[in-house]
Amino acid sequence: MTTSMPCTDGAPAAAAARPARKRYNMKKWAPYIFISPFFILFAVFSLFPLLFSIYLSFNQWEAASGVEAMQWVGLDNYKYALSDPWFLRSLGNTVWLALASGVPQHLVAIPLAAFIHNSFKRSRNLVIGIYFLPFITSSVAIAMVFNTLFSRDYGQINVLIQWCASLPLIGGLFPAESIDWLGSSLFIKPAVAFVIFWRYLGWNLVLYLSALQVIPKDLYEAATIDGASKRQQFWYITLPQLRPMIYLAVTLTIMGNLQLFEEPFVLVAESSGVSQSVMTTAIFVYKTAFSSGDFGTASAISWLLFLIIASTTWVNNRIFSRNERKEVR
Repeated sequence: MTTSMPCTDGAPAAAAARPARKRYNMKKWAPYIFISPFFILFAVFSLFPLLFSIYLSFNQWEAASGVEAMQWVGLDNYKYALSDPWFLRSLGNTVWLALASGVPQHLVAIPLAAFIHNSFKRSRNLVIGIYFLPFITSSVAIAMVFNTLFSRDYGQINVLIQWCASLPLIGGLFPAESIDWLGSSLFIKPAVAFVIFWRYLGWNLVLYLSALQVIPKDLYEAATIDGASKRQQFWYITLPQLRPMIYLAVTLTIMGNLQLFEEPFVLVAESSGVSQSVMTTAIFVYKTAFSSGDFGTASAISWLLFLIIASTTWVNNRIFSRNERKEVR
C-alpha cells in the first residue's frame, strides 16, 4: 500500500511572494505618503478657507454668534459692497497707490539694471544685495525708519527741504515751513507711494538683471560693429529682449499693488485723521471683518477684488500679446 504525500512546494513560494508584494506596494505608495502632509495642510489652511469664503460671501454672519447664526442673503453682500462709498474710496486709493508706486518701479528698474549689468562686474552681487535689502526687511522696521524720516519736527527729509529753501537761486522752489508728510491728506499718498516704490524696486531690479544675463552678447557685438550707439543698443536690443520679463514683472506688480496692505497699514496710525486717505481695499476688507465683524461682506469684497485683479491681469496679457503679434508681422 502506497501513501501519497501532498505537494507543498507552492506554499513557500506563495509565502515568499507576499513580502515581495508588500515591498512593491510600499515603494508604490511611498512618494504619495511623503507628499501627503503638504496636501493635507493645503486642504486645511488654503483650500477650505477659500471655498468657505465663497460660501460666506453669500451669507450674513458675525463670527461671535456662531456658525448656526449664518443667514443666506444671496447677492446682497455684493450689492451692498458695490454701493458702499467707503469701498469705492478704498478702491480709488488702491489704484492711485498702485500707479504712483508701480509705474516708477519699472521706469527706474529697467535702465538701472542695464547700468549695473554693464558697469559693475566684480561688485555686482554687492550692489544687487543693497538694492534687494529693503524687499526682505520687516514692514515694522520700515515703518519706524520712515516715520522718523517723514517726521514734521525732526525728520531728515524736512531738514533737506529747508536747506534747499535757504539756497539763493533755487530756494524759492521749496517751502520754508516743515511739511507734515504723514499728517496731511495732501502729502500722505505720495509719502506712502514712495515707501512702496523704495521697497519693491530691488525686487524688479533682480528680475531684470536675471533677464539681462541671458541676452546673447553676439547681438551687442554685431550692433557695435554696425556702428550702433549704447542708446540704440538699449532701445533696439535690450528692451525687445526684456519683453517677456517686463510682462512677468508688470503682472506681478499689478497683482501685488492691488493687494497693498502692509505699508499703508503700519506706516499710518489708525488714530490719525488721514488714515482714510490711504485705506486700500485690502485694509477695508480687514476692517470690515475684524472691526465691524461683518465677515460676509468682507468675503464678498475679497472676491470682488479678486475679479478686479484677474481682469486687470487679463487686459495686461492681451496688450502684451497684441504687441508681440504686431512685431512678428
